[in-house]
Amino acid sequence: MTLPGDLAIALAAALGAEPAASSLVGGGSITQAMRVSLDDGRVVFVKHHPGAPAGAFAAEASGLRWLAEADAVRTPGVAAVGDAPAAPFLALEWIDGAVPVSSAGPGPAEDLGRALAALHRFGAPSFGLHEDNLIGGLPQDNTPAPSWAEFYADRRLEPLARLAVSRGRLATGFLTRLERLRPRLWDLCGPPEPPARLHGDLWNGNAMIDAHGTPVVVDPAVHGGHREFDLAMMRLFGGFPEATFAAYSEVHPLGEGHETRVALFQLAPLLVHVCLFGGGYARSAERIIARYLTGAAG
Repeated sequence: MTLPGDLAIALAAALGAEPAASSLVGGGSITQAMRVSLDDGRVVFVKHHPGAPAGAFAAEASGLRWLAEADAVRTPGVAAVGDAPAAPFLALEWIDGAVPVSSAGPGPAEDLGRALAALHRFGAPSFGLHEDNLIGGLPQDNTPAPSWAEFYADRRLEPLARLAVSRGRLATGFLTRLERLRPRLWDLCGPPEPPARLHGDLWNGNAMIDAHGTPVVVDPAVHGGHREFDLAMMRLFGGFPEATFAAYSEVHPLGEGHETRVALFQLAPLLVHVCLFGGGYARSAERIIARYLTGAAG
């Protein structure tokens, strides 16, 4: 494929080499994803979307660097970020031979579990983050809160529910039920834990195994939070091998009652999908609210 002129010029200026060839690849449900070969022999993965919210690619790059600080799980290196309105882009290290975790065998799946345990244990300064970012193109308010329950209620569940109602994808009664649930979150969120360093959008399309058998995570929506949030999302949208969860638990055992919190921590990512798509995701979110309001969380 031929790169748009503005993008080719921006890439050349940022990377110090001219794009020599490019092709579309998977990984761009919202953005256009490309494999770009440069005339100096380098190959980069480029995400480009002319309508991307201002600062979106810079926030993603910052999130990848924040995860890399833990030296726990591989993330692609950031080659360049472009924020010109005509050609915003994110250029990343190209990952050779990447395959889904589910097709890589038990060894790499277990390695991912151990790497995530190390990432979470590395920790975060707060429940929240020093900057806001996005998930699925939706804004994420990461203003720190003193507890996970407060952060989850005020920075995730309520804003997402209000956005879904404003888009006509949830009935207004959902907000009433969410408000009734809110005082119970301090108990429902389980024993206190320090903030973990979270990927924040860890469905199975955002983790892979490279050609050397090393786990790699991409497309984060990072923040400091309860480690079970990442693990709960990993059981949505296709899921991960059980070997991943078993290896995680061996390294970093989960708190008492963790199985009762899975659906609760799946509510936020489901609400993201309600905002974007509506339909069955809205029914799933309603069932979760009803389940915890009636005390049938187990």
